[in-house]
Amino acid sequence: MAEPVLRIERLSKRFGGLAAVSDVSLDVQGGGVHALIGPNGAGKTTLINLLSGDLAPSGGGVRFAGRDIAGLAPERIARLGIARVYQKTNIFAEFPAFENCRLAAQARLGKPSSVLRPAYAYREINEAAERALALVGLDARRKDAALTLSHGEQRQLEIAMTLAMSPRVLLLDEPLAGMGSEESRRMVELIARLASDHAILLVEHDMDAVFSVASVLTVMVDGRVLASGAPEAIRRNKAVQEAYLGTAEGAA
Repeated sequence: MAEPVLRIERLSKRFGGLAAVSDVSLDVQGGGVHALIGPNGAGKTTLINLLSGDLAPSGGGVRFAGRDIAGLAPERIARLGIARVYQKTNIFAEFPAFENCRLAAQARLGKPSSVLRPAYAYREINEAAERALALVGLDARRKDAALTLSHGEQRQLEIAMTLAMSPRVLLLDEPLAGMGSEESRRMVELIARLASDHAILLVEHDMDAVFSVASVLTVMVDGRVLASGAPEAIRRNKAVQEAYLGTAEGAA
């Protein structure tokens, strides 16, 4: 098996006497979707926060691109090539879709643009923004203000903003939340397309979507890994059924 793009080694996070994440070890491979599932309070989002730099770990390490990135600031982690989509929509609502992506691409460079040079003159940044919008299927709405997009399109725009930063790893935290069936279908198709060129760690409660798109599933309960493996192995796992999936084998 190829070297993992992201290696999580005995990662822990404590809040006083509460162990929100406890000795979690995972390998996230490139070219696929690694889904992270579990009941509310299992530690999934806390783990994503540790990987994105939004929280500093209490122990353990995270290796990416040959270095331990645990505890680095979010902007440093993003510039290294790990991009995150949050549970709540995080866009510049008044700005056109293209400008949202252009600003994200500019942030990837780590330096401000010159006030004496118009934004459209930065060819590399503009091309990155255009590519990102095309990848998520929003190129036709590039001039539309983000607030005029549907909820599903706004989530697509968020992903486009991360893609404009040329990441190797995508951390997707409940990207299907609040979507109808058609929007969910489009998002699942988008995630599947992106998986061919990115390592994706997906947190999601929609089990139909998870089992349709993930190549590896990890189940967390009480801050620990209960089981990890191929989707069908996880579906048949008795401990997982009792702790999370239940008798319906797929109910959230």
